[in-house]
Amino acid sequence: MQIGVPKETAPRERRVALAPDSVGRLVKSGARVVVEHDAGAAASFPDSTYTAAGATVVRSLTEALADSDVVTKVQPPSAAEARALKSGTVLVSLFQPASAGDILPALADRSVTALSLERVPRITRAQSMDVLSSQSTVAGYKAVLIGASMMPKFLPMLTTAAGNIAPAKAFILGAGVAGLQAIATARRLGAIVSAFDVRPAVREQVQSLGATFVAADAISSDAEDKGGYAREQSADQQQRTAALLHDHLKQVDLVITTAQIPGRPAPRLITEAMVADMRPGTVIVDLAAETGGNCALTRPGEIVDANGVLVFGAVDIPSSVPTHASQMFGRNVLTLLQHLIKDGAVKIDLDDEITGPMCVVYQGQPRN
Repeated sequence: MQIGVPKETAPRERRVALAPDSVGRLVKSGARVVVEHDAGAAASFPDSTYTAAGATVVRSLTEALADSDVVTKVQPPSAAEARALKSGTVLVSLFQPASAGDILPALADRSVTALSLERVPRITRAQSMDVLSSQSTVAGYKAVLIGASMMPKFLPMLTTAAGNIAPAKAFILGAGVAGLQAIATARRLGAIVSAFDVRPAVREQVQSLGATFVAADAISSDAEDKGGYAREQSADQQQRTAALLHDHLKQVDLVITTAQIPGRPAPRLITEAMVADMRPGTVIVDLAAETGGNCALTRPGEIVDANGVLVFGAVDIPSSVPTHASQMFGRNVLTLLQHLIKDGAVKIDLDDEITGPMCVVYQGQPRN
């Protein structure tokens, strides 16, 4: 069985779907791994590291894809990549199925089976395959560093010959994987940290990291679905939450927003009126920018200056930490492939509780 790893071509993308450590384990299990030239270069994995891991490095995209039974990518394929796939290929990537309609005909023509990594179910068996969680860890960490670099203040308390400098106040909106990592990072850097999430179950996690849980009156027992994600609040709950957040936002220096609802636009948590009441010099890093943003002023990939409050619409943040992001992504993909490979071949079982929900195209036919 051959596994192909092409070089990513999407703008800003510096990750690679399989890092050399994961490639080595696949080769030891009997698979042939073919890597396109410089596929890992942007993540600091030169071709020599893949050769040392037992992979075959080829010069072109066509060579990487033409004979591969499985192709693994970070971003969805381009039309050219889809056309280069061998008939019957199993494609594993982030797929963004809701916006991938233009790719589906090309995949259908090649009788491709496509597994969307966003749709790994949140069950215990699949935790080690969950790229959303691993990449959210990267995003939460980097968001704090970005925010700190944009602030006109120090994060930690400093005692200097010029006197004492008070620590900055960081506020994390959303306490999922990205939010919890942002809390931990901001705490390590010396900020006074507070956080909010609509789910009551995460309150203890927030406090265990040394942060203050704010606006507890706005949470409800039905705010979490069976997958562990936040449900959308009712209009009354949204109004109560907004009032509590408005008061707290006036007091902080750095805001990291991470709140997202799978399959729906990101909840709007920070209004223009709230931003107008924030102190000049405050920085908002919106990690939900790609799904609409948690802040009304967010523009994906841009920094908006609202009377001295800077709002950064963060885009593809894990790609800015490509070495470790690729290693984590690759280990998720490795575990998935180990689940799929039986007797030296990939077996797609649509009744399987992991594979079934992930499969968005089966032998050329769109599904789910």
